[in-house]
Amino acid sequence: MADNWRSRLITQGVARSPNRAMLRAVGFGDGDFDKPIVGVANGHSTMNPCNAGIQPLVDRAIEALKSSGAMPQVFGVPTVTDGIGMGTEGMKYSLVSREVIADAIETSVNGQCMDGVLVVGGCDKNMPAGMMAMARMNVPGIYVYAGTIKPGYWKGQTLTIVSPFEAVGAYSAGKMSEEDFQGIERNACPSVGACGGMYTANTMSSSFEALGMSALGSSQMASPDAEKADSAAASAKLLVNAIKINLRPRDIITRASIENAIALVMATGGSTNAVLHYLAIASAAEVEWTIDDFERMRQKVPVLCDLKPSGRFVATEFHAAGGVPQVLKMLLVNGCLNGDCMTITGRTIAEELAEIPAEPRADQEVIRPWSRPMYAQGHLAILKGNLAPEGCVAKITGLKKLSITGPARVFDSEPQVMEAIMARKINHGDVLIIRYEGPRGGPGMQEMLAPTSALIGQGFGETVGLITDGRFSGGTWGMVVGHVAPEAYVGGPIALVQEGDSVTIDATKRLIQVNVSDEELARRRAAWRQPAPRYTRGLMAKYMRLVSTASRGAITDGPAE
Repeated sequence: MADNWRSRLITQGVARSPNRAMLRAVGFGDGDFDKPIVGVANGHSTMNPCNAGIQPLVDRAIEALKSSGAMPQVFGVPTVTDGIGMGTEGMKYSLVSREVIADAIETSVNGQCMDGVLVVGGCDKNMPAGMMAMARMNVPGIYVYAGTIKPGYWKGQTLTIVSPFEAVGAYSAGKMSEEDFQGIERNACPSVGACGGMYTANTMSSSFEALGMSALGSSQMASPDAEKADSAAASAKLLVNAIKINLRPRDIITRASIENAIALVMATGGSTNAVLHYLAIASAAEVEWTIDDFERMRQKVPVLCDLKPSGRFVATEFHAAGGVPQVLKMLLVNGCLNGDCMTITGRTIAEELAEIPAEPRADQEVIRPWSRPMYAQGHLAILKGNLAPEGCVAKITGLKKLSITGPARVFDSEPQVMEAIMARKINHGDVLIIRYEGPRGGPGMQEMLAPTSALIGQGFGETVGLITDGRFSGGTWGMVVGHVAPEAYVGGPIALVQEGDSVTIDATKRLIQVNVSDEELARRRAAWRQPAPRYTRGLMAKYMRLVSTASRGAITDGPAE
């Protein structure tokens, strides 16, 4: 066995009896010291539905690892759940938790010289964090997604976690009854599992199939279903084989396989957060990848799936319709997938897809045929202009109109804009600016699901623009632009916008600008002063000192600007 735990310890000169004695205390016998030690990064948490179903999956993976000749060793990793933290100070810890989780996995695996790692997680940041850690360490690894939640129902309406957020806006505008408001809240989350549309968790997990780091067909299963536990066991066996043949993450995570992952994100109408997370994953794997590569992929990949938040269907329906393998096969036969990329099975993605039909079944409407896509091009557009010289991300699916020019309504935090929305102070045609919510200014780039959902609930989804140096939930849709870089806290142009300035968002031209002269912007810049930091001690203060610009993935293990 190449480079296993025993050989690593011998090489480091520490394979002595005290090390073995401690392992005997946790169940090792004489015949176990030559077996690979496989870390199981366990994201189980009873605090949220996304991760509350993980323990049964971990148990099945442990059984499969043992039966395959490995010695599984479980360690815990923290999680922050966006749906619970949304709109609170706790939400600022969400993106920060991505770095914490990646560091925790790296610490546990490398600190105990493990031969491989099986990462099990459910909520949004679990996925990119696990992949970043595996790419950094480059020991054999596989990602096991905890699975999606089942949809809720109220009076015939299919519900997801976004439904209660939109209900807040509708109820405040007098467009929804108390009965329906309460009914939606009580029925939106009927089971364990991550948010049920093509939001961030399902976006990242499905893209890991395309990347080659998760078992094909495993990402859109419902968390409580037996097939999800079966897939965890099968994934464990794949990992043991990868350890035997010394197949490592950087053999799989390449520029070509990241192209495959982003092609899948575009085809399924995935979350804006995929941009931020794949910049970070590429950096961890030392793969050349920039924000402009997303625009390159957008222009050649159509949106094939009619999935929430802007479409009709949820993840369980996508899975039943053929899921990720079906979409990948369509991308492959139409020249939008690199078929020779290696996967965790030891076979190429083209070999894995050999038995999948080239076109989707006619008895479903979730996945469109290639000849009749939802949109001819992808939905995550990279815009640039005098408001975002480094770029920003616009999600343009579900919109009838792809441009807006209107007066700026300027807010220096998410709570400020929510107060204005709930007080009915927003008008059709406004362009809302939410700033000082970037990686450093927030800190943590909290998501803006509460304001965007409230705007949609009040009927402003098509007629109000929203620009922020923060992020958006995967559940967001509308004329929204996030990840504006440079951010306001470091003096980016978004800090210079004033109430009433004319602002343009034009997704067709890929333009974002404030319609003010360069001379006036220079005058404002000279007068601008950086605000005091919102945190001065602890984790958030450390994050502020280390984190990069959003256009580089908001990473903390590279040089900060």
